[in-house]
Amino acid sequence: MSMAIGEKRNMSAWVDKVLLRMKDELDRMIEADSLTIPEEPGGWWHQYVCPVHHAELLFDPLEPDAHTFVCPHGCRIDEEIYRGAWLVFKHQSLARAALQSAAVYAGLREPSYAELAKRLLVAYARQFPRYPVHPDAQPWMLKGKAFHQALTEAIWSTTLLRAYLLLQDEGVSFTADERSALDLFVSMLESSMTEYRHILIHERKNPENNYTAWLNASLSCVYAVQGNREALLGLIEGEGGWKHHLSIGVKPDQLEFEGSGYYHIFVLRAYLIAAEMAERFGVDLYSEQGSEGQSMVGMFDVLAALADDTGVLPALHDGPMQRVPYAREIAEIMEIGLARYRKSEWIPLLSEAYRQMGSETGERNELEALLYGEDSHAVSSSTIREGEKRGSCLLPASGFVVGRHAGNTLSFLADFGPHGGSHGHYDKLHVSVMHKSGAWTPDFGMVPYGSTLRKQWYAETASHNTVSVDGTSQAEHTGRCVAFAESAAATSVWLQSDAAYPGCLLDRRLLLTENWLLDVFEVRLDRTASVEWWMHPVSEPVHAPPYSAGAAPEAYSLQIDKTQRELPIVGRYAASGESGMAQPLSFAYSLQDGSKLYHTALLLPEQEALSVRTPGTTVDPSAPLTALLHRQMGERCRFVHVYSAKGPVQVAMHGDNELRVTCGSETTACKLNEEHGLTIG
Repeated sequence: MSMAIGEKRNMSAWVDKVLLRMKDELDRMIEADSLTIPEEPGGWWHQYVCPVHHAELLFDPLEPDAHTFVCPHGCRIDEEIYRGAWLVFKHQSLARAALQSAAVYAGLREPSYAELAKRLLVAYARQFPRYPVHPDAQPWMLKGKAFHQALTEAIWSTTLLRAYLLLQDEGVSFTADERSALDLFVSMLESSMTEYRHILIHERKNPENNYTAWLNASLSCVYAVQGNREALLGLIEGEGGWKHHLSIGVKPDQLEFEGSGYYHIFVLRAYLIAAEMAERFGVDLYSEQGSEGQSMVGMFDVLAALADDTGVLPALHDGPMQRVPYAREIAEIMEIGLARYRKSEWIPLLSEAYRQMGSETGERNELEALLYGEDSHAVSSSTIREGEKRGSCLLPASGFVVGRHAGNTLSFLADFGPHGGSHGHYDKLHVSVMHKSGAWTPDFGMVPYGSTLRKQWYAETASHNTVSVDGTSQAEHTGRCVAFAESAAATSVWLQSDAAYPGCLLDRRLLLTENWLLDVFEVRLDRTASVEWWMHPVSEPVHAPPYSAGAAPEAYSLQIDKTQRELPIVGRYAASGESGMAQPLSFAYSLQDGSKLYHTALLLPEQEALSVRTPGTTVDPSAPLTALLHRQMGERCRFVHVYSAKGPVQVAMHGDNELRVTCGSETTACKLNEEHGLTIG
């Protein structure tokens, strides 16, 4: 069992500091009179996004009520659909306040906070029967009562029921009237979650859905409150049960089946809640394995392997690059994981989560620390240390590969695997170039689903660092890893895809040494077409080749869902030297730690390189970025790029299958071959 908050106060210096911070937050909410339960149910939180700037709207937990909603850029919106989305945040905030109040009482033993937690719990218990099955839910949703989605309801219910259990653990009593209301609430949750679960598993035949994990988690909390051990054991076993979902919802390489870091954490958090409830009955799920070796410890390990050196997780497929509620989820699972499995290599992910929640040094500062954290490891200022060796990572079932090499501060992450279903992107053979200070060409992830940019940009091929053909996105498909190798000299990977477009083979080879990263992308078609190689750095170059003089302004036409989107072309890079020969285009970029990254693109005959204005990252789409578009009309196209953080770097072709990379005074010959892909010598 996890350590009680009162016990932690005697063993960990940080606990009192966090307790007082949590108490102060609650006091400010009380003073603002913002702890009244709305009589209206919530809507769908994904609609809480500015239609102009595509940024998530602001939510202030101190605001008692709201009918006008503000975006970070000052837009004020008052449409009813945004009211429903705001109510989701409000209901979730109040559930969190109940859990927070229970935690503050457990730590400080001040009765007013136990009373506050009780008041919120009982108010929801009495209000819940009055909510109808939501009439405004979209047809594809499993409909909830307190929210559009049963999924949101399941998540919200676990927060409330954990608060209820914490109060019981701390000896807080309820009146007969209060207990009657709570019993009805819990009984109604049991009935609705059981019904939703039956629909999903048996009628829709979709037991692997991430919904299932949360319906299981909610019911686990229900059975813990009821003391119903037999029902909880039944929930662990059988079709769609905890063990079965671990076997079908997680790939053998330990990543959630949709290939999304966000939904991986989403499902792992639900598993951990169910395990917490099972432990109350003496059942240990923390060491359980799925049918192909899947486990919760493996799910933590794969997150640590995918994270960059600062502890930031890549936004694979759907999911935000960064938002506070997501950081809270990461903090929760990492606190639980560290307390249970005690693996210090996970600490940078926890430290980064606290940084995103406002802690400058990455030290513990939130409710998640109070509830789940233990002092087995120091958290403050934890990052991957200089010189600490991190190996590469190949996830063959999920289709991701991270390339790292000793001595090089650059690394890469490539995507070649399954599409990812409704949460997947059209992004096969995408590559993110990363530096020890952070990702330089990241995967942007996804804006809230209510934004039109979800389908008009962020899910589409052109928003990724890969290749599109004729301005259209790739088909939903799966690529393959032809070869992956690590040696003392280099780390290399060879990826292919032959189903992105009819009659088209995409072939990408990457070679990482201690000094540079070489990227060779070949496209072979059974027809002549426009082939577009995209790269999306998050910063403007501090040095770049000049644009061609007198080039008329134009736009790049992108075809998405039979509609046309125009991206402004800022300029066309001018090649220097003899016409008809390969020309290097050299760039330099400033990185987050003040160092530089050097990049050279080899402009082959009949190719052009353009600077294109695009939407920004999913954190702020309205702050535009400048992409590099390297393109060619042809049947066979080759795009050659090289990167280094150690100084200017050049690449030259020698014949059809040899490239020579020069960094400083050293020149290295590299070969394209049909056995190993791209090799040195």
